[in-house]
Order: sequence, then C-alpha cells, then structure tokens
Amino acid sequence: MKIITHEEINSKLCGTPVNVEPDFSRIELKTDDSMKVDKQGLVHGGFVFGLADYAAMLAVNDPNVVLGGADVKFLKPVKAGEKVVAEAKTTSKKGRKHIVFVTVHRNEETVFSGEFTCFILDKHVLL
Repeated sequence: MKIITHEEINSKLCGTPVNVEPDFSRIELKTDDSMKVDKQGLVHGGFVFGLADYAAMLAVNDPNVVLGGADVKFLKPVKAGEKVVAEAKTTSKKGRKHIVFVTVHRNEETVFSGEFTCFILDKHVLL
C-alpha cells in the first residue's frame, strides 16, 4: 500500500514502516544512544510515543490525518540499542474520527500500549 501521510518524517527518530495496509501498520525503530536520558541507557519515552503515533497515522494513511488525543501506558523501559516494533490497528471509524489501538513490543514483551484518537481534516492543519 502506498504511504500518503507523514511523507517527510525522520525514520531515525520515528521508525521505518514494515507493513502498511488499510487500517493497519507495523513500524520498527532501532533505538540508539542519541535517544537515551542517562548513563544507564534509558530511552526517553517521547521516542516510543513518537513511534506509536506514527504507526497510528499510517493505519489511517490520509494526507490530512492529525492526532486528537491519546490514552497511553508505558509498561516497560526501553534501553538504547534495542529494537522496538509498533503495531497499529483501527478499532472504529465514525465519520472523520478513527480510533487506533497501538502496541509497542520489544521481542515478545509489550513495552507500551495506547488508544489514539485520529481525525481526518478537510485540509492540512497548517493551511
């Protein structure tokens, strides 16, 4: 499926699409030392959230999709150097409102989950 949203996103910061289908996406992010917050190598949660948000946007895959809100849980820490994978699945659609559930895994372990409320606007949010 052709990606038609977030076309200029930095994959180093937000992940690389592995699979994008209608109402579903899978994105991988290889974390690195530039994402850590301390000497122990803890990755800042914003990078994990950014990965999950990007996965939600790709599950909707519309040029004018925006995030309206998110209810998320950080379940396990991520360490610099680890690969995490986000999977996003649309769970409901009501007009322009899409609810997308996203999980982020490290191997078989869930490190993050959340429900993202996405909206498709008539035009780009900055126009």
